[in-house]
Amino acid sequence: MHYLFNFYIIVLNMHAPSEEKSDDSKERFYEELDRGFDYFPKYHMKILLGDFNVKVRRENIFKPTIGNESLHQDSNDNGVRIVRFVTSKNLVVKSWMFPHRHIHKYTWTSPDGKTDKQIDHVLIEKKWYSRVLDVRSFMGADCETDHYLVVAKFRERLAESTQAVQSFDGERFNLRKLNELEFRKQYYIQITNRFAALDNLSDYKDINKAWENIKENIKTSAKESIGMQELKQHKPGFNEECLGLLDQRKQAKLQWAHDPSQSNIDNPDNVRRDANRHFRNKQKAYLKAKIEELETISKIKNIRDLHRDINDIKKGYHPRTNIVKDDKGDLVADSHSILARCKNYFSQILNVHEVNNVRQREIHTAEPLVPEPSAPEVELAIEKLKSHKLPGIDQIPAEVVKTVGKAIRCEIHKLFISIWNKEE
Repeated sequence: MHYLFNFYIIVLNMHAPSEEKSDDSKERFYEELDRGFDYFPKYHMKILLGDFNVKVRRENIFKPTIGNESLHQDSNDNGVRIVRFVTSKNLVVKSWMFPHRHIHKYTWTSPDGKTDKQIDHVLIEKKWYSRVLDVRSFMGADCETDHYLVVAKFRERLAESTQAVQSFDGERFNLRKLNELEFRKQYYIQITNRFAALDNLSDYKDINKAWENIKENIKTSAKESIGMQELKQHKPGFNEECLGLLDQRKQAKLQWAHDPSQSNIDNPDNVRRDANRHFRNKQKAYLKAKIEELETISKIKNIRDLHRDINDIKKGYHPRTNIVKDDKGDLVADSHSILARCKNYFSQILNVHEVNNVRQREIHTAEPLVPEPSAPEVELAIEKLKSHKLPGIDQIPAEVVKTVGKAIRCEIHKLFISIWNKEE
């Protein structure tokens, strides 16, 4: 996570060997953890979190490192190792430093409900000690694990971007309907009727007002005739029934946490098993319906939609990331470093052979007499607009503009002539 200038917050997630593991496996784990911790620069904020499988009792000698709010009354071998590690790296265990009730301290409960442990922790360097405001566990969170959710509150100043960001409301027109004759004709009638009510653009004194009228009429006609594209679901097939099963699973876990009797111990496992079976059946039904839809698309030879839907199934949902690799192979996330990397990369690609002796030639600055654009030229420019591209700042895709009738193109041509003559 990038914040100010070249400052990063680095989060290291880990799972330490349990107490029953051999000393060799524990030594290998802490050696690897030591190398991973030292790999990153010292001036970045480094946070270590995960299941450390440690028990450390309250002792004054450990108080500067682990505080005085540990849940345990004795220490184990992993506890001694973690104290040794945090002391050598100048770290503190923040999850042992906040006074909470015991139910908000322990992070794991044995299946029989008789043993509670505080084994999931948050570690941070002492120089960032005050950044962590609170650490506690939540029993009610349904995380599909035998551990409880541990939440840490941090305080840090965020970087404010000075670059202008293009706003996008997330809505797009359903351009697929323009391929159907019925919706295409409906859109043509809508936009023709709306432009018939417009005044002549040559009478407009304000060009911006004229363009706003054209833009709003095009967008309104498209929205009423072809509608908006439905947002893609990241979890297809997830409906109200699935939400009900998740709620049952959560309630069964809470009931077991408050009353760990034998009946309540078996009930969460049964509910979890039924919920997972239902989710698998839903996923199989969705994939079957999607395959049938792909077969239909293939029969009508809609290659673009076919490839897009196949890629969605194969790749799944991927969040958008703005990360590149620098010349050393390290990941770069901040915008200034990305721009510098792109500039360096393309300068090496495009400037392969430097030309030293370039003849200076006279440049004529006088503008030649260029005639104003004609109506056929404007129509030809509209026809040459590339389809299946993201719209610009006005959020009007090329397909919507290319589908308008000749009368509307004439209005657009008049707007160009007005801009040409007024030179605005």
